[in-house]
Amino acid sequence: MRRFQDSVMWRKLLFVLLLSCLVSGAIDPGAEDEEKVLHIGGIFPINGTSGWQGGQACQPAAMLALQDVNERADLLKGYKLNLVWNDSLCDPGLGAAVMYELLYNAPTKLMLLGGCSTVSTTIGEAARMWNLIVVSFGSSSPALSDRKRFPTFFRTHPSATVHNPTRVKLMKKFGWTRIAILQQAEEVFISTAEDLEIEATMNGVEILTRQSFLNDPTDAVKNLKRHDARIIVGLFYVVAARRVLCEIYKNNLYGKGKVWFFIGWYENGWYERHLKEEELNCTLDQMRNAAEGHLTTEAIMWNRDNKITISNTTAEAFRKRLEKELFNRGYEGILDDIFPEGYQEAPLAYDAIWSMALALNVTMEKLAQQGKSLRDFTYSNSDIADQIYEAMNATQFLGVSGPVAFKTDGSRVAWTQVEQLIRGKYEVLGYYDGQTDNLTWFEVERWEGGKVPQDRTIIKSELRTISLGLFIAMSCISAFGILVSLFLLLFSCLYSHRRMMRMSHPACNNVTLGGSILCFSSVFLLGLDGRFIPEENFAYLCTARAWILSFGFSLAYGSLFSKIWRVHRLSTKSKVESKQISVDPWKIYAMVGAMLVVDVVVLSVWQGVDPMVRTLETFPLEIPLDTDDDVKIMPQLEHCESTHNNIWLGTLFSIKGLLLILGLFLSYETRSVKLDKINDSRLVGMSIYNVAVLCIITAPVTLLVSSQQDASFAFAALSIIFCCFLSMALIFVPKIVEVVQNPRERVDSTEHGPSREEEERYHALVAENEDMQKLISEKEEMIKLLKEKIAQRNAAKAREAASLNHVVAAPESQTRLRQAGTT
Repeated sequence: MRRFQDSVMWRKLLFVLLLSCLVSGAIDPGAEDEEKVLHIGGIFPINGTSGWQGGQACQPAAMLALQDVNERADLLKGYKLNLVWNDSLCDPGLGAAVMYELLYNAPTKLMLLGGCSTVSTTIGEAARMWNLIVVSFGSSSPALSDRKRFPTFFRTHPSATVHNPTRVKLMKKFGWTRIAILQQAEEVFISTAEDLEIEATMNGVEILTRQSFLNDPTDAVKNLKRHDARIIVGLFYVVAARRVLCEIYKNNLYGKGKVWFFIGWYENGWYERHLKEEELNCTLDQMRNAAEGHLTTEAIMWNRDNKITISNTTAEAFRKRLEKELFNRGYEGILDDIFPEGYQEAPLAYDAIWSMALALNVTMEKLAQQGKSLRDFTYSNSDIADQIYEAMNATQFLGVSGPVAFKTDGSRVAWTQVEQLIRGKYEVLGYYDGQTDNLTWFEVERWEGGKVPQDRTIIKSELRTISLGLFIAMSCISAFGILVSLFLLLFSCLYSHRRMMRMSHPACNNVTLGGSILCFSSVFLLGLDGRFIPEENFAYLCTARAWILSFGFSLAYGSLFSKIWRVHRLSTKSKVESKQISVDPWKIYAMVGAMLVVDVVVLSVWQGVDPMVRTLETFPLEIPLDTDDDVKIMPQLEHCESTHNNIWLGTLFSIKGLLLILGLFLSYETRSVKLDKINDSRLVGMSIYNVAVLCIITAPVTLLVSSQQDASFAFAALSIIFCCFLSMALIFVPKIVEVVQNPRERVDSTEHGPSREEEERYHALVAENEDMQKLISEKEEMIKLLKEKIAQRNAAKAREAASLNHVVAAPESQTRLRQAGTT
């Protein structure tokens, strides 16, 4: 509120001063012959407290240019050029008031000279109402390039958008693809930021965030930190820049890993000035630390070639004249390289006066041919204004700021230069020509840490793979298991003629060994991952795992299940029926084949409808210990999954689970059964116990620890290996022991089994034995009935005898009683 009141007070004072000057003639050109003087109006930002106050150096530069123009005899012959000016404070309201005072008070102004984008926006939009051409030396707002809105506006200061291609070029050079924008809420910066967004997007650069502020940048800077901004483009006036720099220090958004782009037209040492006046809560050292290493982009404002310019002087000669003039005006800091604001843009103000003089000179010559004069210009004379516009549009010359020419939108054609603050001094890093997209780079930039900062934390994907030692160990054990299976398969074939082998059904045992070989092979497949298998082939690995493990289980467990199933059937039949039932190999094959068919159907439908693909499970980011770079590791783990993975796994596990539970039930029911036809039924039951229990435990556990690749693989591999080895040991070790203990067992015709006649005789004897058993049972029943009748008869006789004894005893007792009574 106080600042606002001060601003209003300043405006009132300046307005009163302006009126008094006009009345007293203080701004009278002082020319001896008013008819020989051409007047232009000037609006300079000098004594304001906000915005760009570049008139401090640009107004003296303009006066030097006016002096040089008037000394040229071949320019504006017969006339002198006069500049009538006042201070706008870079305030658009006051700038409009100054313009109205210039226009509504004599003499008539042929053109207007302005600075500061906010003021130029106001006067540039209004000047067409008076048919006035406006030339600006310090306006960079991209909005001023709109010819419909500003049809008579020219500027020797390039548009702020000229920096955006340079910024994007640097981003591409250093590999930055993500930036943030911090802008002051002024039209010049808003339009610049919008253009930067378009330019960046076209070149594949992402805008992470765009923060704006009016006066206090505290929250905006905090938001940048919250978004983890690393490469930040700052768009604001120098007063706001100091506030931003202080907040940068407070939020630790400087130094290693951070890059700030500031506007290049701030004066040298801008971050060290006015800290107390502006009540900044940062020390000088803190401001210096925060400013160190930032980059600036700015249009080239001083001619790089020490050539003679249109004013018959060089840029270096002009610099010395300007510094002398500034010193004479009280800016003694130039001795210590501390320049007033606008020093960088001073050549633009100098060349702006020259461009106006050249345009008026061309117009004067054309008017002379028409019998007219520049003195005939009035604010309603559009004809002369159009001729001045055409002359201005065609103006080209070499000035102290470099080649001066205007594009169709009135903007200056210019190169840009890139500087970096290194150890408190700005060093030129290179130049960029936007028209040819040519970047001249000197390779003198310096970065804290010696490396180009990154635009974000680099996330490196790291595939979690199974421990190589664990994989080799499990693979070796599985390979040994395959060799053992092949050995047992050979053993089974060599000794299949022996009675013990024959009665255990070698065909079924061979199927079990074949399934074990597939299960051992699946261990290799479970251990393979992205270390060995390319990403494009991983889906085939997933399919192979499912098919081989499922087939191996069906073959190995299916043969055991079919054995126990036959044992259960034989144990539940009558003795005659059990003797008549034979165990044919094809029945076992048929049962195992049925299980394989179910696997084929389920897996084929799964593969056809919802095939398994490679998916990646990601884990929280990890910080590597072996590097200081801004890098984080994102661990990833491969999985074989399909869209409805749980449904397919549930279906497959349900089928296998039912078989396991049924196998457990049958094993329990036949635990005490011993048959000659299947002489290893108890061992088969024990194998089924082993397989069922391990599978029921392993399946859910592997799902629970699926995120731990080593634990999941080790648990699954050990379960498969243990199941296979234990089953082979239970079934084949007793047979091997038997062969070792009886190596010379002879084989004759009877050993191959009884003949048909013997079987028929055996069955007849069994039938006769059963008939005799029935007859014996009937006789025993008759004997039992007779015994019961005899027992009943004996009981009746006993009762009769007891009753007779009772009758005889009664008279005797009566006689004793009488005798007793007589006595």
